Amino acid sequence: LRKGTESTGRMLRQIIALCAAASAAAFAPGAGVLPKAGVRAATATSPRMAVFPGSFSDSVPFLKQPTNLDGTLVGDVGFDPLGFSNFLDLRWAREAEIKHGRVAMLAATGMIVQDLYVFPGFKDEFGSAAMLKLHEKAVLQGSMQQLLVWLGLLEIISGVPAIIQTLNGSDRQPGDFGFDPLNCSQNPDTLARRQLTELKNGRLAMIAVGGMVHHYLLVGRGPIEFIQNIPNFKDPLPPF
Repeated sequence: LRKGTESTGRMLRQIIALCAAASAAAFAPGAGVLPKAGVRAATATSPRMAVFPGSFSDSVPFLKQPTNLDGTLVGDVGFDPLGFSNFLDLRWAREAEIKHGRVAMLAATGMIVQDLYVFPGFKDEFGSAAMLKLHEKAVLQGSMQQLLVWLGLLEIISGVPAIIQTLNGSDRQPGDFGFDPLNCSQNPDTLARRQLTELKNGRLAMIAVGGMVHHYLLVGRGPIEFIQNIPNFKDPLPPF
């Protein structure tokens, strides 16, 4: 009885397989009907249907691509969730972004170096102060006022005329002050790559500076000092 049941099962499976093959063959086109490989490739790479009409931002896929961010600026990935590009001049915004990025890169470097090295004569004036405590002592001592005056004067002499020149339609690019010791401008490809590198490093530095300052407000340590103290989690907070 068992052998008869197994034989019947095998027969039923064979019949089902033959029926499936016959059905598939009924819908298969002839040899001259199949499309060429090129046609199939074009169909496979056709644009995908979006939920909403219109193009979407590469950086924020669920938001529409900003109208004024068309990819002509270096580092433009369509990131403008608050819509600043709708009412700000992009040349002015890019000038501000590059300038803040450059300042942030210097600031981030200084925050790291002060935990690794002390310049001669520094302790005589400021002791072991760092980060925000150093800023407070520098204000009381008068050093910050000097920086404010001289850097403000430099901005008035060079920065303001430069951005006015850019906004008036000159060929000057935002952030270009003619400082090119490596002669990157001689090669357009090298210049574009360096511009993108500077922009990305500046954006990262702005985030890093904000993080290091708030981190100091929370734990009272500089970045390297905190990393060195990581094994001592029993007492992570020094006395303020």
